[in-house]
Amino acid sequence: MSTNAPLLITFIAYLLGILYLGIKAYRRTHSLGDYILGGRKLGSVVTALSVGASDMSGWLLLGLPGAIYLAGLSEIWIGIGLVIGAYCNWLFVARPLRVYSHHANNSLTLPDYFENRFNDHSRVLRLLSAVVILLFFTFYTASGLVGGAILFENSFGLDYSTALLSGAFIIVAYTFIGGFLAVVWTDAVQALLMLVALLIAPLSVISSSGGTAEVWGQLQAVNPQSTELFANMTFIGFISLIAWGLGYVGQPHILARFMAVESAQKLVPARRIAMAWMLIVLTGSVATGLAGIAYFADQPLENPETVFIALSQNLFNPWIAGIITAAILSAIMSTIDSQLLVSSSVISEDFYRVFVRPNASEKELLTVSRAAVIAIAILALLIASDRESRVLDLVSYAWAGFGASFGPVIVFSLFWRRMTATSAVVGMLLGAVTVVVWSNLSGGIFELYEIVPGFAFASFAIVAISVLRPEHNDATLEQYDSARALLVAS
Repeated sequence: MSTNAPLLITFIAYLLGILYLGIKAYRRTHSLGDYILGGRKLGSVVTALSVGASDMSGWLLLGLPGAIYLAGLSEIWIGIGLVIGAYCNWLFVARPLRVYSHHANNSLTLPDYFENRFNDHSRVLRLLSAVVILLFFTFYTASGLVGGAILFENSFGLDYSTALLSGAFIIVAYTFIGGFLAVVWTDAVQALLMLVALLIAPLSVISSSGGTAEVWGQLQAVNPQSTELFANMTFIGFISLIAWGLGYVGQPHILARFMAVESAQKLVPARRIAMAWMLIVLTGSVATGLAGIAYFADQPLENPETVFIALSQNLFNPWIAGIITAAILSAIMSTIDSQLLVSSSVISEDFYRVFVRPNASEKELLTVSRAAVIAIAILALLIASDRESRVLDLVSYAWAGFGASFGPVIVFSLFWRRMTATSAVVGMLLGAVTVVVWSNLSGGIFELYEIVPGFAFASFAIVAISVLRPEHNDATLEQYDSARALLVAS
């Protein structure tokens, strides 16, 4: 048996388990509502782990450790910003969105919710939000495919193109089959795998190096700035890192979990589980990057984003390495499947059913959703085919796009009675355009992460237009008031 045989066997066993969950979910998927939101029957534990896994993606095991390995502890501010943003999202957005999305004509998607929230009969709001989702999720999905290609390339010696296609096939297969239930069930398993992997890798380096103090000394010997929180940090750089937390309130794949939970009450224990998981895995991710600086001091890695893969292959026997390889794929799969599902639901529910076939049957819509999964994956593959693509860069762009375009609209729609449909359209469009334009400029103030100006401009537009051009719609106001009453009672 070759050295790689145990790794391959472990990896294949994991994939077969994931496929089994996809088939099991297929048997419980009978309608479009089941395929998109699992019939709104998620429990606290599954919701918490699914939110965490779909949120973190390959960025957690490839992008963040790579950034820490390259720049040192100063990159930890991304994680701190994310923890703050995630907690606020759970605390202030999750329950209102669950109550309001169900109350607003049982909205299954964000475009559906936006249209129902503002009684927008023009369909402009639905169309615009659907376009934004498809645009930024294509880039987001591409980031995951790049991560998968890096994994297959480094673990099994495949060339980049073959590795890219292999990863895409695996992920698309079970998402296509099982829909939302397959996604959240596999997310829960993947979240636990990620947790274990991010604990054992840095702990093994620390143990083999003689303890925490010894590793810390090695870090300072290799690069004294690697242990400083503010090394080479500018004010704009600091704000840019912390601002990652703003993105949470606009991420469709995360918000979909809030909408799918069985009841608003179950979001409280879910929040506690999710935040505990998040704190542990982010700590492990940062520790992995730092451990890599010490471990590979004599032989620096060509690609920083392979630090976790390289550590697992150097530290562990092939069987354990196989489990860690599966954990890395888990992180990648757990986000891509969610993104593909949200995007496919937009095509079937917000384009096909609304503009093409209003009387389409449930079976027909399911077929369209599954076909959309394949189409979006192909577009993402074209973007990911660039060998120089970096996971963190693609995630950063998509994260900013959703945070700036959807974030302000979600927040104001849930908490401000006077918000109007026109302000929602302008705010969403301005946020998206700002991100696209700002990201292509450089120097001075344009070094600021694009989510900051995008979120600020969109918020200002929403407030200004709602105040200057009020739209008094009795049905909209009554619906808002009744949803708030339900929220208070829940």
